[in-house]
Amino acid sequence: MFILFLLLSLAIASFSPAKCQSSLSNLQSLGEWQVLHENIGISAMHMQLLRNNKVVMFDRTDFGPSNISLPYGRCRHDPSDIVLQMDCTAHSVLYDIATNSFRPLTVNTDTWCSSGSVLPDGTLVQTGGYNDGDRAVRTITPCAEDDCDWSEYPSYLSERRWYATNQILPDSRVIVIGGRRVFNYEFFPRTSNPFSSSSSTFWLDFLLETHDDEENNLYPFVHLLPNGNLFIFANTRAISFDYIQNKLVKEFPPIPDGDPRNYPSSGSSVLLPIDENKPNEVEIMICGGSHHGTFTQAMSNRSFVRANNNCARLIVTDANPGWKMEDMPMARVMGDMLLLPTSDILIINGAELGTAGWENAANPITTPLIYRPNNEIEQRFFVMSPSARPRMYHSVAILLTDGRVLVGGSNPHVYYNFSNVEFPTDLSIEAYSPPYLSAEHAPMRPNIIYGDQVVGYEQPFTITFNVLQYQSDDSVSVNIIAPSFTTHSLAMNQRMVVLRMLRISQVSLGIFNVGVMGPSTKNIAPPGYYLLYVVHAGIPSSDQETKLDVAFCPHDPSCNLQKPCHNISYLMPEDKKTRMRNSSLAIHARRNPKP
Repeated sequence: MFILFLLLSLAIASFSPAKCQSSLSNLQSLGEWQVLHENIGISAMHMQLLRNNKVVMFDRTDFGPSNISLPYGRCRHDPSDIVLQMDCTAHSVLYDIATNSFRPLTVNTDTWCSSGSVLPDGTLVQTGGYNDGDRAVRTITPCAEDDCDWSEYPSYLSERRWYATNQILPDSRVIVIGGRRVFNYEFFPRTSNPFSSSSSTFWLDFLLETHDDEENNLYPFVHLLPNGNLFIFANTRAISFDYIQNKLVKEFPPIPDGDPRNYPSSGSSVLLPIDENKPNEVEIMICGGSHHGTFTQAMSNRSFVRANNNCARLIVTDANPGWKMEDMPMARVMGDMLLLPTSDILIINGAELGTAGWENAANPITTPLIYRPNNEIEQRFFVMSPSARPRMYHSVAILLTDGRVLVGGSNPHVYYNFSNVEFPTDLSIEAYSPPYLSAEHAPMRPNIIYGDQVVGYEQPFTITFNVLQYQSDDSVSVNIIAPSFTTHSLAMNQRMVVLRMLRISQVSLGIFNVGVMGPSTKNIAPPGYYLLYVVHAGIPSSDQETKLDVAFCPHDPSCNLQKPCHNISYLMPEDKKTRMRNSSLAIHARRNPKP
């Protein structure tokens, strides 16, 4: 109550109506960079924001020791490890955003080039990898205590999943698609194939058809469409796919320039924001990547070809959809594309020359781009302030609750290498603050005072916020974003929904209620935790005191944050439950040894 009273007092004392347009209209500010830690002990190859405002990061386990020790003198004993069978260092860390601190986590099986999704209860389900981890499922569930750690199931998957893609589904299952020389998909929890009495995998011709001599269909781009089908892009081709019936629904035209976009060519893809205030238009955007043959040239004679400098947009709901091309200000391969709270797209990290793979690129691109999809075509790209650090192969970026972007990783070498190389292994993490976080925009920044934390589908709810300089009702929107599992230029499960506006009313001087409708269907927004932002005049709410995560619990009045809608324990088979409990007990026992 004290915090609420303080905010009210400030609003009443300083409120004045605004008459000018948003100062963000021309993006005069270029954003700011801040190094958070020079050394977290690992090079972050994979990242996921959890619902407790912490970030789990991990690398791989098969390259030797990292630069951070496991706690309590513990060691990882793995006879299958390629380099170090007895390893007393950690290959995963948990980063606390609020305290800017981190601690080591214990991951045993190899997570190299793996995939992940977050279940509705907030548990990260992490799948596949390399060597002894290629069929593994790993889970980590956020907890209030500081003792959460990984649980692992080394042989859960039916197929080897290395460079596969995950997508959370409307029924809360996770689909795991592809992998190196694996042309099928499966589900977590394991689902029997009704078309085959002896299999839990589902054949997908499209993956075989898009496989080429450079394997440019790894980490396929996958987006859940509002009609319940999946958009899948691999190499140069795209389809709409009914994963339930194992049926091709539609094949879209190939991308016009004929250049591959998936790993190792490594462009990036995003489902543009779904606006529930507008007709049902769904659009995909793919940017950057390398040309066909670039990987071969880099591997055979160390010749680095200039990357692709264009983006392609496809309205998949059109009767006769076709790609529309536009040029970026610079070429980029291995870039990350993130949805920002403002409905803009951030393109960050990567290189100008070459392709993904060990030491296969040059000329780092340190300048982020902000792309405004609704602007006129020549006014969409804005070049932002550069970072001082190259983020090359195996770098990552994710959106944080406060609107900053967390950036880390970059290790283009087989092992950790810090000297006598052009791009040393980077163990740092830094934050990029987009222009909307500039102090000059503080008077127009909404501050959430109250909002429901559990929301149902097609159910109205109200958010109370204050702002010092209110512009107009039509400058307000309420947006939700599903945090992504990011690795290898791919932000899995990422999606943004602009909620349907019902009304805006002024409660008192500077205090407003905005009524919005929960997402219309589970295809629009699968159940789970989302970041919620009130955006006013192009400035998103950014109050770290406000709980921004929202759980969608359809038709379940008993569901709340203390009793999640779904629990990982009943999603695992019976024989796995015991292993999970025993694993947790073992971790606790090791962390709390007897005196």
